[in-house]
Amino acid sequence: MSRSEPGNPKCITGSKEDNGILHRKCAPMDFGASRRAKEKNERYHLWDYESDKNNHTISLSPQQIQAIEILDEDFDPSEFVKWDVNQSPWHIQRDWGVYS
Repeated sequence: MSRSEPGNPKCITGSKEDNGILHRKCAPMDFGASRRAKEKNERYHLWDYESDKNNHTISLSPQQIQAIEILDEDFDPSEFVKWDVNQSPWHIQRDWGVYS
């Protein structure tokens, strides 16, 4: 992942809560096993700009995502990277400066 690559993905996913399809504007965070979840399967970790909850991170298995559309908008990792990435590193290497 490179910070110079433009675009926020729009993630289209099935929703267990609504028994339907959700369209969410997200920023890509990572892909890999969740450090918090009981199941250690690989997941997409996304920053959900449209969340009405305090925690805007969503983690979705590949099976939950029906489509990803790249929007013509940039994102700034400083909006959501609030932890020490040296202590809790990314699964996938990226070029986000101090947020890498």
